[in-house]
Amino acid sequence: MIPRYTRPDMGRIWSDENRFRTWLTVEVAATETLAEAGMVPKDAAKAIRKRADFDLQRIHEIEAEVRHDVIAFTTAVAEIVGPEARWFHYGLTSNDVVDTAQALLIGQASSIIAADLERLSDILKRRAWEFKDTPMVGRTHGIHAEPITFGFKLANWYSETQRNIERFQRASEDMRVGKFSGAVGTLAHLSPELEEKICARLGLKAAAVSSQVIQRDRHAYYLATLAVIASTLDKIATEIRHLQRTEVREAEEFFSEKQKGSSAMPHKRNPVTFEQISGLARVVRSNAQAGFENIALWHERDISHSSVERVIIPDSTTLVDYLLQKTSNLIDTMFVYPERMKRNLESTGGLVFSGQLLLDLVEHGVSREDAYRMVQQHAMRAWKEDLNFHDLVLKDTEMTRRVPRQQIEYAFDLKRQLRNIDKIFARVFNHDGTRPRPSRKRKH
Repeated sequence: MIPRYTRPDMGRIWSDENRFRTWLTVEVAATETLAEAGMVPKDAAKAIRKRADFDLQRIHEIEAEVRHDVIAFTTAVAEIVGPEARWFHYGLTSNDVVDTAQALLIGQASSIIAADLERLSDILKRRAWEFKDTPMVGRTHGIHAEPITFGFKLANWYSETQRNIERFQRASEDMRVGKFSGAVGTLAHLSPELEEKICARLGLKAAAVSSQVIQRDRHAYYLATLAVIASTLDKIATEIRHLQRTEVREAEEFFSEKQKGSSAMPHKRNPVTFEQISGLARVVRSNAQAGFENIALWHERDISHSSVERVIIPDSTTLVDYLLQKTSNLIDTMFVYPERMKRNLESTGGLVFSGQLLLDLVEHGVSREDAYRMVQQHAMRAWKEDLNFHDLVLKDTEMTRRVPRQQIEYAFDLKRQLRNIDKIFARVFNHDGTRPRPSRKRKH
Protein backbone atom coordinates (compact mmCIF):
# COMPACT_ATOMS: atom_id res chain seq x y z
CA MET A 1 0.00 0.00 0.00
CA ILE A 2 2.86 2.41 0.83
CA PRO A 3 5.00 3.25 -2.22
CA ARG A 4 8.75 2.70 -2.03
CA TYR A 5 9.45 6.41 -2.35
CA THR A 6 7.72 7.17 0.98
CA ARG A 7 9.76 9.14 3.46
CA PRO A 8 10.56 7.00 6.54
CA ASP A 9 8.46 9.14 8.87
CA MET A 10 5.26 8.94 6.79
CA GLY A 11 5.87 5.26 6.06
CA ARG A 12 6.30 4.59 9.77
CA ILE A 13 3.01 6.29 10.61
CA TRP A 14 1.00 3.90 8.45
CA SER A 15 2.95 0.77 9.33
CA ASP A 16 1.17 -2.08 11.13
CA GLU A 17 3.56 -1.64 14.03
CA ASN A 18 2.65 2.00 14.57
CA ARG A 19 -1.05 1.36 14.03
CA PHE A 20 -1.13 -1.25 16.81
CA ARG A 21 1.10 0.91 19.03
CA THR A 22 -1.43 3.69 18.64
CA TRP A 23 -4.26 1.28 19.50
CA LEU A 24 -2.31 0.37 22.61
CA THR A 25 -1.97 4.04 23.53
CA VAL A 26 -5.72 4.45 23.26
CA GLU A 27 -6.43 1.31 25.30
CA VAL A 28 -4.05 2.33 28.10
CA ALA A 29 -5.50 5.86 28.22
CA ALA A 30 -9.00 4.40 28.55
CA THR A 31 -7.96 1.93 31.27
CA GLU A 32 -6.19 4.58 33.33
CA THR A 33 -9.10 7.01 33.05
CA LEU A 34 -11.54 4.30 34.12
CA ALA A 35 -9.25 3.40 37.02
CA GLU A 36 -9.29 7.02 38.19
CA ALA A 37 -13.08 6.85 38.08
CA GLY A 38 -13.11 3.65 40.16
CA MET A 39 -14.45 1.46 37.36
CA VAL A 40 -11.22 -0.50 36.90
CA PRO A 41 -8.92 -1.65 39.76
CA LYS A 42 -5.94 0.67 40.01
CA ASP A 43 -3.54 -2.25 40.38
CA ALA A 44 -4.87 -3.69 37.13
CA ALA A 45 -4.41 -0.34 35.36
CA LYS A 46 -0.82 -0.15 36.65
CA ALA A 47 -0.11 -3.69 35.47
CA ILE A 48 -1.56 -2.91 32.06
CA ARG A 49 0.48 0.28 31.81
CA LYS A 50 3.65 -1.60 32.78
CA ARG A 51 3.27 -4.83 30.84
CA ALA A 52 0.97 -4.10 27.91
CA ASP A 53 2.78 -5.02 24.72
CA PHE A 54 2.36 -7.18 21.65
CA ASP A 55 4.23 -9.18 19.08
CA LEU A 56 3.20 -8.16 15.58
CA GLN A 57 3.62 -11.65 14.17
CA ARG A 58 1.44 -13.06 16.94
CA ILE A 59 -1.35 -10.59 16.08
CA HIS A 60 -1.25 -11.72 12.46
CA GLU A 61 -1.36 -15.39 13.51
CA ILE A 62 -4.43 -14.85 15.70
CA GLU A 63 -6.16 -12.68 13.08
CA ALA A 64 -5.72 -15.46 10.51
CA GLU A 65 -7.87 -17.67 12.78
CA VAL A 66 -10.45 -15.25 14.24
CA ARG A 67 -10.63 -12.90 11.21
CA HIS A 68 -11.01 -9.84 13.47
CA ASP A 69 -8.06 -7.51 13.88
CA VAL A 70 -9.13 -5.90 17.16
CA ILE A 71 -9.82 -9.25 18.82
CA ALA A 72 -6.46 -10.51 17.54
CA PHE A 73 -4.81 -7.40 19.00
CA THR A 74 -6.49 -7.64 22.42
CA THR A 75 -5.78 -11.37 22.62
CA ALA A 76 -2.10 -10.88 21.79
CA VAL A 77 -1.80 -8.15 24.43
CA ALA A 78 -3.66 -10.26 27.01
CA GLU A 79 -1.18 -13.11 26.54
CA ILE A 80 1.59 -10.77 27.68
CA VAL A 81 -0.26 -8.83 30.40
CA GLY A 82 -1.63 -11.85 32.24
CA PRO A 83 -4.68 -12.03 34.57
CA GLU A 84 -5.12 -8.24 34.78
CA ALA A 85 -5.87 -8.25 31.06
CA ARG A 86 -9.52 -8.90 31.87
CA TRP A 87 -9.73 -5.14 32.47
CA PHE A 88 -8.08 -4.38 29.13
CA HIS A 89 -10.60 -3.04 26.57
CA TYR A 90 -13.16 -2.84 29.40
CA GLY A 91 -16.38 -1.05 28.36
CA LEU A 92 -15.15 -0.46 24.84
CA THR A 93 -16.17 -1.60 21.39
CA SER A 94 -13.74 -2.07 18.51
CA ASN A 95 -14.30 1.28 16.87
CA ASP A 96 -13.83 3.16 20.11
CA VAL A 97 -10.23 2.12 19.68
CA VAL A 98 -9.93 2.03 15.88
CA ASP A 99 -11.56 5.38 15.10
CA THR A 100 -9.89 7.18 17.99
CA ALA A 101 -6.49 5.77 17.07
CA GLN A 102 -7.07 6.70 13.44
CA ALA A 103 -7.57 10.31 14.52
CA LEU A 104 -4.16 10.18 16.21
CA LEU A 105 -2.54 8.63 13.14
CA ILE A 106 -4.08 11.24 10.86
CA GLY A 107 -2.80 13.88 13.25
CA GLN A 108 0.72 12.50 12.89
CA ALA A 109 0.44 12.48 9.11
CA SER A 110 -1.09 15.97 9.09
CA SER A 111 1.86 17.46 10.94
CA ILE A 112 4.16 16.31 8.12
CA ILE A 113 1.86 17.66 5.40
CA ALA A 114 1.49 20.98 7.24
CA ALA A 115 5.28 21.35 7.31
CA ASP A 116 5.42 20.46 3.59
CA LEU A 117 2.88 23.17 2.79
CA GLU A 118 4.87 25.77 4.71
CA ARG A 119 8.04 24.84 2.83
CA LEU A 120 6.29 25.12 -0.53
CA SER A 121 4.90 28.49 0.54
CA ASP A 122 8.35 29.78 1.46
CA ILE A 123 9.85 28.67 -1.86
CA LEU A 124 7.02 30.18 -3.90
CA LYS A 125 7.36 33.45 -2.02
CA ARG A 126 11.10 33.65 -2.58
CA ARG A 127 10.91 32.87 -6.29
CA ALA A 128 7.92 35.19 -6.78
CA TRP A 129 10.01 38.10 -5.49
CA GLU A 130 12.95 36.92 -7.58
CA PHE A 131 10.89 37.29 -10.76
CA LYS A 132 8.51 40.05 -9.68
CA ASP A 133 9.66 42.36 -12.47
CA THR A 134 10.40 39.71 -15.12
CA PRO A 135 7.90 40.44 -17.92
CA MET A 136 6.26 37.69 -19.91
CA VAL A 137 3.12 37.30 -21.95
CA GLY A 138 -0.06 36.30 -20.17
CA ARG A 139 -2.13 33.72 -22.00
CA THR A 140 -5.82 32.94 -22.03
CA HIS A 141 -7.05 29.88 -23.89
CA GLY A 142 -3.35 29.29 -24.62
CA ILE A 143 -3.31 32.46 -26.77
CA HIS A 144 -1.29 35.61 -26.06
CA ALA A 145 -3.42 38.02 -24.04
CA GLU A 146 -1.73 40.86 -22.08
CA PRO A 147 1.64 41.23 -20.33
CA ILE A 148 2.22 39.86 -16.84
CA THR A 149 5.38 39.00 -14.93
CA PHE A 150 6.61 35.55 -14.01
CA GLY A 151 6.68 36.63 -10.38
CA PHE A 152 3.00 37.53 -10.65
CA LYS A 153 2.27 33.95 -11.77
CA LEU A 154 4.24 32.57 -8.80
CA ALA A 155 2.49 34.98 -6.42
CA ASN A 156 -0.83 33.57 -7.59
CA TRP A 157 0.37 30.06 -6.70
CA TYR A 158 1.64 31.32 -3.34
CA SER A 159 -1.74 32.85 -2.54
CA GLU A 160 -3.51 29.61 -3.43
CA THR A 161 -1.08 27.68 -1.23
CA GLN A 162 -1.92 30.01 1.67
CA ARG A 163 -5.58 29.11 1.20
CA ASN A 164 -4.63 25.44 1.12
CA ILE A 165 -2.77 25.88 4.41
CA GLU A 166 -5.87 27.40 5.99
CA ARG A 167 -8.16 24.73 4.52
CA PHE A 168 -5.86 21.96 5.70
CA GLN A 169 -5.70 23.40 9.21
CA ARG A 170 -9.50 23.33 9.38
CA ALA A 171 -9.76 19.82 7.95
CA SER A 172 -7.04 18.49 10.29
CA GLU A 173 -8.73 20.05 13.28
CA ASP A 174 -12.04 18.55 12.20
CA MET A 175 -10.39 15.11 12.35
CA ARG A 176 -9.02 15.67 15.87
CA VAL A 177 -11.89 13.84 17.56
CA GLY A 178 -12.27 10.52 19.31
CA LYS A 179 -15.19 8.48 20.60
CA PHE A 180 -15.85 5.98 23.36
CA SER A 181 -19.61 5.89 22.96
CA GLY A 182 -19.96 2.13 22.54
CA ALA A 183 -21.60 -0.20 20.07
CA VAL A 184 -24.32 2.16 18.81
CA GLY A 185 -23.12 5.47 20.22
CA THR A 186 -25.43 5.78 23.21
CA LEU A 187 -22.67 5.55 25.86
CA ALA A 188 -24.49 2.61 27.42
CA HIS A 189 -21.38 1.43 29.33
CA LEU A 190 -19.46 4.66 29.92
CA SER A 191 -20.53 8.25 30.49
CA PRO A 192 -20.08 11.37 28.35
CA GLU A 193 -17.80 12.75 31.04
CA LEU A 194 -15.52 9.71 30.89
CA GLU A 195 -15.47 9.83 27.11
CA GLU A 196 -14.34 13.44 27.25
CA LYS A 197 -11.64 12.66 29.82
CA ILE A 198 -10.20 9.78 27.80
CA CYS A 199 -10.15 11.90 24.66
CA ALA A 200 -8.54 14.81 26.50
CA ARG A 201 -5.87 12.43 27.80
CA LEU A 202 -5.06 11.65 24.15
CA GLY A 203 -5.12 15.29 23.02
CA LEU A 204 -8.45 14.88 21.25
CA LYS A 205 -11.96 16.26 21.54
CA ALA A 206 -14.90 13.93 22.02
CA ALA A 207 -17.33 13.79 19.11
CA ALA A 208 -20.55 15.43 20.29
CA VAL A 209 -22.50 12.46 18.96
CA SER A 210 -21.47 9.32 17.12
CA SER A 211 -22.87 5.93 16.19
CA GLN A 212 -20.51 2.98 16.54
CA VAL A 213 -18.21 5.09 14.35
CA ILE A 214 -17.19 8.70 14.04
CA GLN A 215 -19.27 10.07 11.20
CA ARG A 216 -17.47 9.93 7.87
CA ASP A 217 -18.30 13.42 6.66
CA ARG A 218 -15.17 14.44 8.58
CA HIS A 219 -13.02 11.98 6.68
CA ALA A 220 -14.55 12.99 3.35
CA TYR A 221 -13.78 16.65 4.08
CA TYR A 222 -10.20 15.77 5.00
CA LEU A 223 -9.69 13.68 1.86
CA ALA A 224 -11.33 16.35 -0.29
CA THR A 225 -8.93 18.92 1.14
CA LEU A 226 -6.00 16.68 0.24
CA ALA A 227 -7.49 16.45 -3.25
CA VAL A 228 -7.65 20.24 -3.51
CA ILE A 229 -4.00 20.47 -2.47
CA ALA A 230 -3.05 17.85 -5.06
CA SER A 231 -5.04 19.76 -7.67
CA THR A 232 -3.10 22.94 -6.91
CA LEU A 233 0.13 21.02 -7.44
CA ASP A 234 -1.30 19.60 -10.68
CA LYS A 235 -2.12 23.15 -11.75
CA ILE A 236 1.47 24.29 -11.11
CA ALA A 237 2.88 21.22 -12.85
CA THR A 238 0.61 21.67 -15.88
CA GLU A 239 1.66 25.30 -16.25
CA ILE A 240 5.39 24.56 -16.15
CA ARG A 241 4.87 21.68 -18.59
CA HIS A 242 3.30 24.15 -21.02
CA LEU A 243 6.07 26.70 -20.48
CA GLN A 244 8.65 23.99 -21.15
CA ARG A 245 7.26 23.13 -24.59
CA THR A 246 9.93 23.66 -27.26
CA GLU A 247 8.06 26.48 -29.01
CA VAL A 248 7.55 28.29 -25.67
CA ARG A 249 10.60 27.36 -23.54
CA GLU A 250 10.16 30.05 -20.90
CA ALA A 251 10.70 27.81 -17.87
CA GLU A 252 11.96 24.29 -17.47
CA GLU A 253 12.13 21.46 -14.95
CA PHE A 254 15.66 20.98 -13.64
CA PHE A 255 17.69 18.70 -15.91
CA SER A 256 21.05 17.44 -14.65
CA GLU A 257 24.16 17.05 -16.80
CA LYS A 258 23.97 13.25 -16.62
CA GLN A 259 20.21 12.99 -17.07
CA LYS A 260 18.73 11.47 -20.23
CA GLY A 261 15.31 12.30 -21.63
CA SER A 262 14.75 9.61 -24.24
CA SER A 263 16.23 6.28 -25.25
CA ALA A 264 15.82 7.20 -28.92
CA MET A 265 16.22 10.99 -29.04
CA PRO A 266 19.31 12.39 -27.31
CA HIS A 267 18.05 15.97 -27.52
CA LYS A 268 14.99 15.42 -25.30
CA ARG A 269 14.58 17.29 -21.99
CA ASN A 270 11.18 16.16 -20.75
CA PRO A 271 9.19 17.49 -17.74
CA VAL A 272 8.94 13.95 -16.35
CA THR A 273 8.55 14.81 -12.67
CA PHE A 274 5.94 17.47 -13.32
CA GLU A 275 4.09 14.90 -15.43
CA GLN A 276 4.29 12.46 -12.53
CA ILE A 277 2.80 15.12 -10.25
CA SER A 278 -0.13 15.62 -12.62
CA GLY A 279 -0.69 11.87 -12.85
CA LEU A 280 -0.56 11.14 -9.12
CA ALA A 281 -2.85 14.08 -8.36
CA ARG A 282 -5.54 12.10 -10.20
CA VAL A 283 -5.15 9.27 -7.70
CA VAL A 284 -5.64 11.64 -4.77
CA ARG A 285 -8.76 13.09 -6.40
CA SER A 286 -10.18 9.61 -7.04
CA ASN A 287 -9.53 8.71 -3.39
CA ALA A 288 -11.60 11.72 -2.36
CA GLN A 289 -14.52 10.31 -4.34
CA ALA A 290 -14.19 7.05 -2.40
CA GLY A 291 -14.26 9.13 0.78
CA PHE A 292 -17.60 10.62 -0.25
CA GLU A 293 -18.97 7.12 -0.81
CA ASN A 294 -18.01 6.20 2.77
CA ILE A 295 -20.36 8.73 4.34
CA ALA A 296 -23.49 6.62 3.80
CA LEU A 297 -23.37 3.54 6.07
CA TRP A 298 -26.18 1.22 7.12
CA HIS A 299 -27.93 2.31 10.30
CA GLU A 300 -25.45 2.77 13.17
CA ARG A 301 -22.57 1.20 11.26
CA ASP A 302 -21.45 -1.27 8.65
CA ILE A 303 -17.87 -1.97 7.56
CA SER A 304 -18.10 -1.01 3.90
CA HIS A 305 -15.95 2.04 4.68
CA SER A 306 -13.26 0.18 6.60
CA SER A 307 -11.48 -1.62 3.78
CA VAL A 308 -11.61 1.54 1.66
CA GLU A 309 -10.01 3.68 4.36
CA ARG A 310 -7.16 1.23 4.82
CA VAL A 311 -6.16 2.22 1.29
CA ILE A 312 -7.25 5.79 0.67
CA ILE A 313 -6.15 7.48 3.90
CA PRO A 314 -2.57 6.14 3.99
CA ASP A 315 -2.25 6.51 0.22
CA SER A 316 -3.62 10.06 0.04
CA THR A 317 -1.55 11.40 2.92
CA THR A 318 1.54 9.64 1.57
CA LEU A 319 0.98 10.91 -1.97
CA VAL A 320 0.31 14.50 -0.91
CA ASP A 321 3.46 14.44 1.21
CA TYR A 322 5.40 13.15 -1.80
CA LEU A 323 3.80 15.59 -4.26
CA LEU A 324 4.46 18.58 -2.00
CA GLN A 325 8.11 17.61 -1.62
CA LYS A 326 8.55 17.12 -5.35
CA THR A 327 6.81 20.37 -6.25
CA SER A 328 8.86 22.33 -3.72
CA ASN A 329 12.09 20.89 -5.05
CA LEU A 330 11.12 21.54 -8.65
CA ILE A 331 10.07 25.15 -8.06
CA ASP A 332 13.26 25.72 -6.08
CA THR A 333 15.52 24.40 -8.86
CA MET A 334 13.61 25.09 -12.07
CA PHE A 335 15.33 26.95 -14.89
CA VAL A 336 13.75 30.25 -15.91
CA TYR A 337 14.54 32.01 -19.20
CA PRO A 338 13.70 35.76 -19.01
CA GLU A 339 15.14 36.51 -22.47
CA ARG A 340 12.89 33.88 -24.03
CA MET A 341 9.95 35.36 -22.15
CA LYS A 342 10.81 38.76 -23.59
CA ARG A 343 11.10 37.41 -27.13
CA ASN A 344 7.75 35.63 -26.88
CA LEU A 345 6.15 38.74 -25.45
CA GLU A 346 7.40 40.84 -28.37
CA SER A 347 6.81 38.18 -31.01
CA THR A 348 3.43 39.52 -32.12
CA GLY A 349 4.60 43.07 -32.66
CA GLY A 350 2.52 44.65 -29.92
CA LEU A 351 -0.73 42.71 -30.30
CA VAL A 352 -0.80 42.23 -26.53
CA PHE A 353 -1.45 45.97 -26.13
CA SER A 354 -4.63 46.01 -28.23
CA GLY A 355 -6.86 46.26 -25.17
CA GLN A 356 -5.12 49.39 -23.90
CA LEU A 357 -5.24 50.96 -27.36
CA LEU A 358 -8.97 50.30 -27.47
CA LEU A 359 -9.45 52.15 -24.17
CA ASP A 360 -7.29 55.08 -25.26
CA LEU A 361 -9.34 55.48 -28.44
CA VAL A 362 -12.56 55.52 -26.39
CA GLU A 363 -11.07 58.13 -24.05
CA HIS A 364 -10.42 60.34 -27.05
CA GLY A 365 -14.02 60.33 -28.21
CA VAL A 366 -14.20 57.26 -30.45
CA SER A 367 -17.25 55.07 -29.88
CA ARG A 368 -16.43 51.67 -28.45
CA GLU A 369 -17.82 49.95 -31.54
CA ASP A 370 -15.69 52.03 -33.91
CA ALA A 371 -12.63 51.72 -31.70
CA TYR A 372 -13.00 47.94 -31.56
CA ARG A 373 -13.41 47.78 -35.35
CA MET A 374 -10.31 49.90 -35.96
CA VAL A 375 -8.09 47.95 -33.56
CA GLN A 376 -9.35 44.52 -34.59
CA GLN A 377 -8.86 45.29 -38.26
CA HIS A 378 -5.13 45.79 -37.74
CA ALA A 379 -4.89 42.96 -35.26
CA MET A 380 -6.41 40.43 -37.64
CA ARG A 381 -4.18 41.62 -40.48
CA ALA A 382 -1.11 41.31 -38.26
CA TRP A 383 -2.14 37.72 -37.36
CA LYS A 384 -2.90 36.73 -40.93
CA GLU A 385 0.08 38.31 -42.68
CA ASP A 386 2.59 38.06 -39.82
CA LEU A 387 3.02 41.84 -39.69
CA ASN A 388 3.91 44.21 -36.87
CA PHE A 389 0.73 45.43 -35.17
CA HIS A 390 2.46 48.49 -33.72
CA ASP A 391 3.63 49.62 -37.15
CA LEU A 392 0.21 49.07 -38.71
CA VAL A 393 -1.43 51.24 -36.06
CA LEU A 394 1.01 54.11 -36.53
CA LYS A 395 0.34 54.08 -40.28
CA ASP A 396 -3.43 54.38 -39.75
CA THR A 397 -4.22 58.04 -40.44
CA GLU A 398 -7.78 57.73 -39.14
CA MET A 399 -6.40 56.55 -35.80
CA THR A 400 -3.53 59.03 -35.57
CA ARG A 401 -5.90 61.86 -36.51
CA ARG A 402 -8.10 61.09 -33.52
CA VAL A 403 -5.43 60.16 -30.98
CA PRO A 404 -2.07 61.95 -30.57
CA ARG A 405 0.88 59.80 -31.63
CA GLN A 406 2.39 60.16 -28.15
CA GLN A 407 -0.77 58.70 -26.64
CA ILE A 408 -0.72 55.80 -29.11
CA GLU A 409 2.87 55.06 -28.20
CA TYR A 410 1.88 55.16 -24.52
CA ALA A 411 -0.65 52.40 -25.22
CA PHE A 412 2.32 50.14 -26.04
CA ASP A 413 4.19 51.00 -22.83
CA LEU A 414 5.02 47.81 -20.92
CA LYS A 415 5.61 49.66 -17.65
CA ARG A 416 2.13 51.14 -17.90
CA GLN A 417 0.63 47.67 -18.22
CA LEU A 418 2.56 46.38 -15.22
CA ARG A 419 2.31 49.48 -13.03
CA ASN A 420 0.25 47.75 -10.34
CA ILE A 421 2.43 44.66 -9.85
CA ASP A 422 4.03 46.21 -6.75
CA LYS A 423 0.62 46.88 -5.25
CA ILE A 424 -0.52 43.33 -5.99
CA PHE A 425 2.60 41.96 -4.29
CA ALA A 426 1.98 44.20 -1.29
CA ARG A 427 -1.54 42.84 -1.06
CA VAL A 428 -0.49 39.20 -1.47
CA PHE A 429 2.47 39.25 0.87
CA ASN A 430 1.40 42.04 3.26
CA HIS A 431 4.75 43.50 2.23
CA ASP A 432 6.90 44.91 5.05
CA GLY A 433 9.52 46.41 2.76
CA THR A 434 11.89 43.44 2.77
CA ARG A 435 12.40 40.77 0.18
CA PRO A 436 13.17 37.13 0.91
CA ARG A 437 16.78 36.12 0.43
CA PRO A 438 17.58 35.59 -3.28
CA SER A 439 17.97 32.04 -4.53
CA ARG A 440 21.35 30.69 -5.58
CA LYS A 441 22.43 31.09 -9.20
CA ARG A 442 21.61 28.11 -11.38
CA LYS A 443 23.32 26.88 -14.51
CA HIS A 444 21.01 26.58 -17.47
